Amino acid sequence: MNLVNVCLSCDDNYSKYAGVVIASILDNLSEKSFANFYILDGNITKENKDKLLQLKQIKDCNIEFIQVDESKFEVYKQINTHKYLTLPAYYRLKLSELLPNVDKIIYLDCDIIVNSDITELFNIQLGDNIIGGVLDARVKHKKKWKNTNYINSGMIVFNLAKIRENKIEDKFVEYTKQNTKTIETGDQDVINFVLKDKIQILPDDWNVQVSGFASRTSFTNKPKLIHYIGCDKPWVFASITFFKDLYFKNLQLTPWALTEEEKQKWIIENKKASRKKFWKKRPLCFLHPKYLYAFYCSYIKK
Repeated sequence: MNLVNVCLSCDDNYSKYAGVVIASILDNLSEKSFANFYILDGNITKENKDKLLQLKQIKDCNIEFIQVDESKFEVYKQINTHKYLTLPAYYRLKLSELLPNVDKIIYLDCDIIVNSDITELFNIQLGDNIIGGVLDARVKHKKKWKNTNYINSGMIVFNLAKIRENKIEDKFVEYTKQNTKTIETGDQDVINFVLKDKIQILPDDWNVQVSGFASRTSFTNKPKLIHYIGCDKPWVFASITFFKDLYFKNLQLTPWALTEEEKQKWIIENKKASRKKFWKKRPLCFLHPKYLYAFYCSYIKK
């Protein structure tokens, strides 16, 4: 049996989206694999914890809630960055402390759908590196990231044993204290600049970053993992993002599944509204073949 360790962190507001991530993993997991899910708990209600535990009905797995002492994250509260980056986003910076008996784990944000067997990702060997991830889709357009191995932190494979051995979490804190005013992308900056020489770059299809902006989209025909970056999340009505259908398909596997009435709004009307908004806001994107194909797959193909 292949054991796969996966970690997510969320507060109560994002518990439903964490549930969709877990459902997508279980629905694609090999029969020869068993998943251990560790949810870093930012005050999730009992009602939503019970719903998350119901996901075991998809496939047997272990789901464990890890209580987090937020007082240990005071230094990260000083970072002034995007308003959508809440404190649970920084929980990944203390994974080796929060999960003392785990040596390797995949960390995932809650705005993700896994579209393949995640066992393959977990089994990737990191060699002498401490983490593995996919280049951020904006790396070619940000001057300070250009020609670097700057990864997107929404999906990271962590070697927690090496993080403990090298006292990396202390280095995260020190870097944050020294650079509080210049950190732009929260935990992502901290991870990349502390571990810049110990990052293994993984294939793009393990973090296909999609949003309404062509410059921020890495697209592949068969994404193994879809990451809805930016503000255009699939659960926002009329949002412009690709692979919305996959999100709602996996939502239907969870206790938060849509009713027939809700399907009319969120699947049919939502798709039409997104298509109309996309055409109005981004008409020139159709000059890019990859973007055109992505639009076709997301909004036209049945």
